[in-house]
Amino acid sequence: MAQPTPAQPSSSTPGATPPAAGAPVLSTPLQRGRPDAVPARVEHRITVPSQVPMVELLGLRDEVLREIEAGFTTVDVHVRGNEVTLTGPVGDVALVARLVEELVETVSAGTPLSPEVVNRSVAMLTAASSARPADVLTFNILSTRGRAIRPKTAGQKEYVDAIDRHTLTFGIGPAGTGKTYLAMAKAVQALQARQVNRIVLTRPAVEAGERLGFLPGTLAEKIDPYLRPLYDALHDMVDPESIPRLLDAGTIEVAPLAYMRGRTLNDAFVILDEAQNTSSEQMKMFLTRLGFGSKVVVTGDVTQVDLPSAATSGLRQAEQVLQGVPDVEFCRLTSSDVVRHRLVGDIIDAYARWDSA
Repeated sequence: MAQPTPAQPSSSTPGATPPAAGAPVLSTPLQRGRPDAVPARVEHRITVPSQVPMVELLGLRDEVLREIEAGFTTVDVHVRGNEVTLTGPVGDVALVARLVEELVETVSAGTPLSPEVVNRSVAMLTAASSARPADVLTFNILSTRGRAIRPKTAGQKEYVDAIDRHTLTFGIGPAGTGKTYLAMAKAVQALQARQVNRIVLTRPAVEAGERLGFLPGTLAEKIDPYLRPLYDALHDMVDPESIPRLLDAGTIEVAPLAYMRGRTLNDAFVILDEAQNTSSEQMKMFLTRLGFGSKVVVTGDVTQVDLPSAATSGLRQAEQVLQGVPDVEFCRLTSSDVVRHRLVGDIIDAYARWDSA
């Protein structure tokens, strides 16, 4: 644990408004001497509310504290009891103080902290976004089998909010940004709340370079590899023992896109996954299946189109055709919303630079 370096003498600010109950108490020193003097280093004290366990705030073996120190090497962090003292350049100290406040609020809401949470909080605080880390990281979409499914970035929170507000939502972004997973969580939430009577999950059966048509088995067994990612997400959110019953009853349906033709989907939450691999005709066919009381989420990554080179992606065309249509929202996620290994975001950015060059 780093020790603070000597700082300017501190005093309380006259006439300051007392902090709200339960909020961290902040103490920022005044610069003595000339009124217009700017201190090279300042000291800032935060008193953590007694109801917040310091062991949860600092992390297992102080891993959260060490992550803060590693990310802000110009700021010395000293913890004594429930008081955190920050010493360093005024701008960096102010940012770390905001970070600690957000982490305190996150812990108070019951969300466990980790180095990953620290990094995501810093990214939100330094981005040009009005989203507060505590608001994003404590927003529960679905609680299942003892764990909560929540958005992890500001972009994901905007995506989830858009699904709530609109009948048709497009989630467009690279791999690993949670497009399908979060849409599935919202579908299960809607089913549990009886906002819809069933969930329909579909995706086009287009190979990603491989040829699977000669696999042995029935038609259903041949199609299963294309739909397996949807089943995997479903098993994370619904009791596995109840899934066969829900499938047999038609409460949850997982089917190839070709099976959607000629249908009208009423009172359903419908998810079209891998939409970049639809043709223009398939996309129009799918979107016109929308019935009364239904909600549709279309997800895809326009940088991973597996269609023949001469074919036009239905998702790309829909971006142009449906812009400005009421009750239709396009949410674009980026590499900063990737929730897989840190390297995945770097890989996506590297390929984007290569493509633009």
